[in-house]
Amino acid sequence: MAVTERRLALLREKMKENGTDLVALAPGSHMQWLLGFYPHPDERPCLLLVSATGETFLMPALNAEGSREHTDISFQTWSDDQGPNAALAAALAEVGVKPGAKIALDETMRADFALLLLGAVPDAKHTFLADTVGALRMRKDEDEYARLKMNALIADRAMQAAWAALRPGMSEKDVAGVVRDHFASEGAVVEFSIIGGGPNGAFPHHHTGDRLLQEGDAVVMDIGGRKDGYPSDITRMAVLGRAPGGYEEVHAIVEKAVQAAVAAARPGVKARDVDAAARKVITDAGYGEYFVHRTGHGLGIDIHEPPYITATSELVLDEGMVFSIEPGIYLPGRFGIRLEEIVILRKDGAEILSSLPRDVSRAKV
Repeated sequence: MAVTERRLALLREKMKENGTDLVALAPGSHMQWLLGFYPHPDERPCLLLVSATGETFLMPALNAEGSREHTDISFQTWSDDQGPNAALAAALAEVGVKPGAKIALDETMRADFALLLLGAVPDAKHTFLADTVGALRMRKDEDEYARLKMNALIADRAMQAAWAALRPGMSEKDVAGVVRDHFASEGAVVEFSIIGGGPNGAFPHHHTGDRLLQEGDAVVMDIGGRKDGYPSDITRMAVLGRAPGGYEEVHAIVEKAVQAAVAAARPGVKARDVDAAARKVITDAGYGEYFVHRTGHGLGIDIHEPPYITATSELVLDEGMVFSIEPGIYLPGRFGIRLEEIVILRKDGAEILSSLPRDVSRAKV
């Protein structure tokens, strides 16, 4: 509860700065960040309403008893035979929402929840959470850092287990199974395993499949797991035997791009400048058209969350922000190379969470 109280206080400071009268959260990661849990999400309207003077839930009666185990916040409950309108009116009155209020909506909530809420507040103005909860979530505290660091090191070991198992004749799914089993051995749950062998590596979000790995394949290995509420995300490369033609050159370019972006990532720098640092290396080497995605994304409770490290983002980076740096070059029909680090910004630059080298792993054949 102490964490929730601290985060509610920080949220109210942001609301005051931005003239926000009400923050409305639906079950999901924003609520998880604020309260440490969220009720079962379904089609029944369920909202946490936070104003300058109080907070309360619009809570389906079906979920009330289970949710009460996790929070002391008041509930305005409703049942299926009553509908949510009266309970919502009572909740809005409890937190003191008036006509014309500026409401910050959870951008992930169902559209029918949002319309129900806006329809209950005459002349409401609405925005989303970028200036309130979103801004707070981007800056990780030391507990969040510790969880992200722990998960990064678990992912390092899962990657090493996969490297040790790689052999020609394994399917991409077989490799993903090794990753899954290693995460499970350390009490983590696999979130994703993108295993792209040979030409499949040229698809950045390849769906791991039944293709059998062959001698001479370059293999993109992008994996992530979750433990204690936070995830990992790392990409490394492996080669089965002798590398395909041109591989060493392209790997060196992507490595240089990672180094450039890590060096550029500092508090006070715009996100687009970090993207530009990586992109310039790849473009100058003649592969600009084959770098087909942004340089990075934030990592926290969600695997993809702000800040996004894109060519157009004007966001000024700050201490405590956590994000990926993952440039890549994808050569259709041949191979792809992506190298990914998760970094946290400190006052003097970027700290990489992984301890695993980015050198290519050579699998036995």
